[in-house]
Amino acid sequence: MASVLIEEQLNRLPESPGVYLFRDAEGTILYVGKAANLRHRVRSYFGAGQKLSPKLLKMVSRMADIDFYVTASEQEALILELNLIKRHHPRYNVRLKDDKSFPYLKLSLKEEWPRVHITRRLEPDGSRYFGPFASAKSVRQTLKVIKGIFPFRYCTKAITGTDLRACLEYHMGRCLGPCIGAVGRREYAGVIKEVIMFLEGKQDRVVKSLKDKMDRAAEALNFEKAALYRDQLQAIERVVEGQRIAAAVSGEQDVIAFSQDGDQAYVQVFFIRNSKLTGRESFVMQGTQHEEPPQIMAGFIKQFYSSSPNIPPRLMLQYPVEDVAVLKGWLQQKRGGRVAILVPRRGRRKQLVDIVAENARQGLEQLKIRQIATPKELEAAIAEIERELNLPRPPLRMEAYDISDIQGKAAVGSMVVFERGKSKPAHYRRFRIKSVPGANDYAMLQEVLRRRFKHLGEETAPADTWAIVPDLVLIDGGRGQLNAALAEMGGLGVMSVPVASLAKENEEIYLPGRAKSVILSRRSPGLRLLQRLRDEAHRFALGYYHRVHRRQTFASAFDGITGIGPKRKRALLKKFGSVQAIREASLEEMAATSGMTAKLARKVKESL
Repeated sequence: MASVLIEEQLNRLPESPGVYLFRDAEGTILYVGKAANLRHRVRSYFGAGQKLSPKLLKMVSRMADIDFYVTASEQEALILELNLIKRHHPRYNVRLKDDKSFPYLKLSLKEEWPRVHITRRLEPDGSRYFGPFASAKSVRQTLKVIKGIFPFRYCTKAITGTDLRACLEYHMGRCLGPCIGAVGRREYAGVIKEVIMFLEGKQDRVVKSLKDKMDRAAEALNFEKAALYRDQLQAIERVVEGQRIAAAVSGEQDVIAFSQDGDQAYVQVFFIRNSKLTGRESFVMQGTQHEEPPQIMAGFIKQFYSSSPNIPPRLMLQYPVEDVAVLKGWLQQKRGGRVAILVPRRGRRKQLVDIVAENARQGLEQLKIRQIATPKELEAAIAEIERELNLPRPPLRMEAYDISDIQGKAAVGSMVVFERGKSKPAHYRRFRIKSVPGANDYAMLQEVLRRRFKHLGEETAPADTWAIVPDLVLIDGGRGQLNAALAEMGGLGVMSVPVASLAKENEEIYLPGRAKSVILSRRSPGLRLLQRLRDEAHRFALGYYHRVHRRQTFASAFDGITGIGPKRKRALLKKFGSVQAIREASLEEMAATSGMTAKLARKVKESL
């Protein structure tokens, strides 16, 4: 129920574009938003029957005051919204973690002898800026690369050309020595021009320029200078080798994808220039709990490109964005040219976005590991799990189980093990489901547990990992999965092993004999460790499912083809990997496969 003050403020809101601010009783800004129509947008938080997320419900319950700015257009509102979010860091906005001035590479073109150095300030001083970079480490690595290729000056001393001695950088071939007059302004400006082309992704043009210079130096018998150009060429080739991407995507573009977990999202940006991956940066967004992917994507794009001096003509995104027309107009205004925003659904562009998304997923996993990697944090996590789950002893060995299938087909199960908070891959196990027909995840889970825990009663050697009793068994799922696991383990007589289940949607922990689930703080080390364990079981099961499903699909495609038995199927699978790859292969490639002939290859082609 809105207060009398809020009701009055809602009634007086203008029907104009602008920015609104929600404040709590102490005047602290809770949220900043933009609107094409302030009256309609702000009232939508309070209308009867509005379906707000838990995050917004909590925010509205704390709201005590509404403030707003009227702007001339939605684009002006977007810019003001960005500035206010950066200044106040409202708790309920999606925002870049540790939002501060990003580091850039600056080429001070207004100096007589331009330098390349790191800065955190964008100034309209005629210099060229490249970035932003995610961290000082990232920009330092880039500077190190170009410093190893191009001999520009790095020092801040005044250049007169009359110094008696050059520094060590000159003698190492890493500076042309303008301080001692060893190079003219024209030649030095050529080096700076090549640095700019390299950072713009135009390495091919730099290579051509250096080859021409090397050839001219060699013809003039200036072999020392020719060797310098040769070394630069080799250094560039080493860098470019790692930049080419498999997907043949042309032009200049940034490819953006993210992976979300609770209140944080890990964003990855690939910078593609001239069909080469010239760099990538990673960023962490906070405040993403209960936010939809289009909101997270839009929030990142606004905050990232508000600080970027270089906007490409094309953005390729994993998800669509909110207010795409306004966002595109703002980007085009900043760039001074057309900007396309694409969300590819198929083909090579989709493959490229998927690569970036997978990098983001892996980056998020590494981030979660780093957040709970120190011995002290692991000890705190284990102690919290023991306390909150009321375990009889610290869970030094935890096992997690998951099932992966599609409507019962190619069903598999996984078992992963963590000891003292760290994964123990040597103890992981995979299971092909054998006794359960159709889609029945509960029965499949029971089969996996039966095949694992029946070994506890056997007289096995102490070194046998099956004989180790876990301190906690974690099931991926809710109350139903927990009850199925308890029923199976009760039948096996291993009820002394503690069991819990972790449901992904709200991260609720279900325990035997407790009517209410246990909910830990999203930031608690105990929950993060359980999430890692659960997610690792899911990853391991899913990877095995894809292998089994691919083999089954591959094998079934050749059923009924005379002359193609198990041995030839295995050979074709090993060489081509998929039915689609065989469709696209030539007859000669198929015939060259072990056990195949030209006649069989033709028969397979006709069948497929």
